[in-house]
Amino acid sequence: MTAVRNWKESLRDRMPESLAREIDIFETQIELRKAGKIGDKMFAETRLRKGVYGQRYDNGRRHDGEKTQALEFPCGDLTKGPETVWDAPGMMRIKIPLGKVTPDQLDLMCELAEEYSDQILHVTTRQDIQLHFIHIDDTPDLMRRLASVGITTHEACGNSVRNVTACQYAGVCNDQTFDVTPYAHAAAMFLLGHDDVQDFGRKLKPAFSGCKDNPCGLTTFHDIGCIAQVREVDGKPKRGFEFYVGGGLGAVPHPAKLLEEFTPEEELLPMMQAVCRVFARLGEKENRSRARLKFLVNKLGIEEFTRLVKEERTKLRPDPRWTAYLDDLASLDEKPLKPGSELVVDAGERFKAWFKTNVRPQAQPGYSCAIVTLPLGDFTPDQGRTMSDLAREFTNCSLRFTVDQNMLFRWVSNADLPELFARLDAAGLGASGAETISDITSCPGTDTCKLGISSSRGLAGELRRHLSVAPELPPAAQALHIKCSGCFNSCGQHHVADIGFLGVSRNVSGRRVPHFQLVVGGQWTENGKTYGLAIGAIPSKHVPQAVDRLTKAYAEGRREGENYRQYVARVGKKAVRQLIDDLTQVPSYEANPSFYSDWGDPREYTIGDMGVGECAGEIVPFVEMGLAASERELFEAQVILDEEGNATKAAERAYQAMLHAAKALTRERNANLGDDPDEIVREFKLHLCDTRLFHDPYVGDKFANFLFSAHGNGTTTSPNNATAHQRIEEAQLFVEAAHQCYIRNASPAS
Repeated sequence: MTAVRNWKESLRDRMPESLAREIDIFETQIELRKAGKIGDKMFAETRLRKGVYGQRYDNGRRHDGEKTQALEFPCGDLTKGPETVWDAPGMMRIKIPLGKVTPDQLDLMCELAEEYSDQILHVTTRQDIQLHFIHIDDTPDLMRRLASVGITTHEACGNSVRNVTACQYAGVCNDQTFDVTPYAHAAAMFLLGHDDVQDFGRKLKPAFSGCKDNPCGLTTFHDIGCIAQVREVDGKPKRGFEFYVGGGLGAVPHPAKLLEEFTPEEELLPMMQAVCRVFARLGEKENRSRARLKFLVNKLGIEEFTRLVKEERTKLRPDPRWTAYLDDLASLDEKPLKPGSELVVDAGERFKAWFKTNVRPQAQPGYSCAIVTLPLGDFTPDQGRTMSDLAREFTNCSLRFTVDQNMLFRWVSNADLPELFARLDAAGLGASGAETISDITSCPGTDTCKLGISSSRGLAGELRRHLSVAPELPPAAQALHIKCSGCFNSCGQHHVADIGFLGVSRNVSGRRVPHFQLVVGGQWTENGKTYGLAIGAIPSKHVPQAVDRLTKAYAEGRREGENYRQYVARVGKKAVRQLIDDLTQVPSYEANPSFYSDWGDPREYTIGDMGVGECAGEIVPFVEMGLAASERELFEAQVILDEEGNATKAAERAYQAMLHAAKALTRERNANLGDDPDEIVREFKLHLCDTRLFHDPYVGDKFANFLFSAHGNGTTTSPNNATAHQRIEEAQLFVEAAHQCYIRNASPAS
């Protein structure tokens, strides 16, 4: 404990006393938990609010984009009781508001990665940094050292206001209405630890964007989204925001709804506070699967929710922090280190390729932003120190992590770009292709996430390699975005990609096979405006071939100026599905065992030996046929919605898909089961839900409730396109849950 005392003593005067006290308390809580004096539930929320997550480590592997490395860590689980082996590794999430980081802060995080983790720093899609394989006894030390350079992990996880994100180009963008940096920063500081954000049922994620058309802020799928607006008031320009609420991806994505067309700048923070208070008071607390703000907004309706928020606003006690920052909006302005200049040096073909994709002119003449492509969002401590040194030398310390999991240098004088590139390239950071098809976003997947089903990082790494050696794609295909999620929670943002992949698994002759649902029709522009839908599951090892076909068909079949979403809408999802239909087939284990392991992990994805039971001879074929029928119904629902625009018919077909899946699972328990929907739902509840056979270890009965809801009122209401789209999403999740229920109960060894 000597080191702990030394850090505590040496760093206390470098941080606010209140923050030092919070870390001291957390350190005490760790000791109490180890002694069994704090319960599991209380300690879980305590450590999550400090940014400390349990992580998956049973596989002992981490895919680094080039290979999979074995990791030597002892077993144990910090989420369990006092008998836990407390050397179990976890993950620490570090909040980086707006992704804005100083070189000194970056250097410190690099030190921590070397001393406490697996020497990898990971950039998330919310501009955070994550360190994996952290031991919980070390976390107070990390927190103190981070606090000494102005960084906190407080409320990085848990039922709290998460990191406030913002466009990485804010302040230097050619398209912005105004610089949102000071507003987003003020929101982050105001909401951090605020009394009114301590009683949520789930997390709340805010985001800011300086314009409406570009994807940098992604405000449409956040709980609170603010887009910069300027209006004329009394003959003078007035700053404010389009204020959105209730967006979110997750299992069933919801587009954010407009709360106010124009929220004046002085009302920004009190309106955010009022939203938080309404969410804390009326949001779901018991059923976590319905506890996000999007469900409350949908339940109440945007008009009623808006009324409640505005009523709450009138009840707030005045707070000087609401407007104090407006007196000095320029306090966070960045200044260049060198005068602006022209690019005058021809630095070779590698520089030209990098310049084409990784350099973006700033609004300020003579300066550019330079993107450092970080495959899988990862970089090493040595690479981090290189970036901090270069920021000091070339940019006056201006760095931001991006929502694409990259690093952005700002205020680079154009004449310095060749030297900056050469120095980055020497450190292994000179890859081109930023914001192109090979710059693939991915969540942690099965590497470290307990919810991961398929290896999204492994797939992203393989696709990146595959695309880098493939023949050069036409410009239209190069501009596509690919995003990979390891499960239905959409942490990789697959819903808004041109081509998205969602990790699932399938049972093939008694063995589990990693698959990915192909998601098409999403829209990355306009802050992530439109969400795609899954059109079929592809074995993981066939995904690169599927990408080849999809990009080739688009490049050859698109009309002038037609983006991928428009192309898919024109040709139809049925035609897109036909391109990859044959790739949905899985060869037998004997013919090609590689299909039965995931990317980056040579071990079998599952043991796969089916137990001998009553259903082995007759029921298994019926179940598989029924589940296949449910997937066909689901795909037809999408086609009906897309091609016919018949929301009622599409919603009904999605409901029928759920009934097919429910009947397939239930018929084993009731051989006399008929086709009456009331009987199917009743028997499904009796035999699958009440017995907890359908109960998912991570989401409980959430997906079963989609069927019950559709059966109870889905046919008595008149759906519109949005609600039909949501019903299809829910049906997709129900059918996938049915597959997993079948796997769990028909194949105990898997």
